[in-house]
Amino acid sequence: MDKNAHTGPIFWDQKFRDVTLRHYGPSYSAIGQIALQAEKDLGFRIEMHVEDEDTLIDRAINRPETMDIFDLDHWAYRLVLPHGVLQGIPLDRYLWWDWTLPIFTQGTLPDGTATSRVGTNPYTVQYLDAADSTRFADGPRDLIAMVPHMLNADTLGVRTDLVERPVTSWADLLSSEFAGRAGLVDIPTIGILDAAMALEAAGLMIYADKGNMTRGEIDRTVDQLIGLRRSGHFANLWQRFEDSVDLMESGEVVIQSMWAPAIARARSRGVRCGYPGLAEGYRGWAAGLSIMRHVTGPTLEAAYQYLNWYNAGWAGAFIAREGYYSPVPGSVPWFLTASEWNFWYEGKPAAEPITDPYGNVSAQPGDSRFGGPLWDRIGRITCWNTVMDEHAHLQRRWRELSMA
Repeated sequence: MDKNAHTGPIFWDQKFRDVTLRHYGPSYSAIGQIALQAEKDLGFRIEMHVEDEDTLIDRAINRPETMDIFDLDHWAYRLVLPHGVLQGIPLDRYLWWDWTLPIFTQGTLPDGTATSRVGTNPYTVQYLDAADSTRFADGPRDLIAMVPHMLNADTLGVRTDLVERPVTSWADLLSSEFAGRAGLVDIPTIGILDAAMALEAAGLMIYADKGNMTRGEIDRTVDQLIGLRRSGHFANLWQRFEDSVDLMESGEVVIQSMWAPAIARARSRGVRCGYPGLAEGYRGWAAGLSIMRHVTGPTLEAAYQYLNWYNAGWAGAFIAREGYYSPVPGSVPWFLTASEWNFWYEGKPAAEPITDPYGNVSAQPGDSRFGGPLWDRIGRITCWNTVMDEHAHLQRRWRELSMA
């Protein structure tokens, strides 16, 4: 397939010239530069709005008419879809499904091995039986709830110049040698899993299913975290990835929860920040774009155009430079240099300086991506970001940790 078949001026259509699509998403994906490029290629306006996860979910459920495109992690759809505010996307209106990673289409790796079902596996929230479904289908259908547009495998960030030994396990987050220099993400749906990976690896907890903890497991996990915080083990908790960069740059924290764009940002500032693969595997996540049910007529047609554009390669290349993967990696090389593709997707040493999306150098010649190529990272996801049955209880207990 030629890249020009689905990008560029071919998308222009006069009937869309008065359309404005309102895209609401989190800061890591609702990016102004992506909206500007989409407007250039598509010929209609994209309003990009950034909100935190809780606000996005509340808006989608209680004020759905204020947005056209809902953009958030796959787990959030378990909270939003039952309210009947989304519409199914027919696969015959989406061009890239046959190019999409089997993680989404079949729930497997390329070799047919099933992906982890700990947490919210993207495949389990992908398909719908009908356009107005409020429940997910149990297997492939002709309708999808969302178009996946981003995924990654997260691990721990490490100041490699200040940590004198290799970090090889999630248990290292709790090691006494890093007391007073460790950090944890202060978002309960993510922080609880980072903590669970660490506690389990350290032999301090055994979970029946850490992706859906019982109330007692949540209590025992948070109680241990509160104890660690009060003892001074955690130097800080953070909510914005920018804060995690500042903590690492200052040296206040040398090991912590961290996300790919934060690693890229820190390295662009000259901070020696690593993102090692750990023995217990990665915490995985994915995000998708969906269409609100009220969207009809030319705006709906424009929404289909936008979803097709989004995975046609330009946006995938943009997020690759932050360390994220596109669910349609086959379209991405059209917009990356060979050196960039080899670095970000193949895990090969950089042949030239590697820059982030804003032109800042994030890797020098000879550097390699931590964790290696795509499937060495995505293939080792052992749990996925999720919303648990005891979500409300987790939220209450996590507030105690935040205030401890």
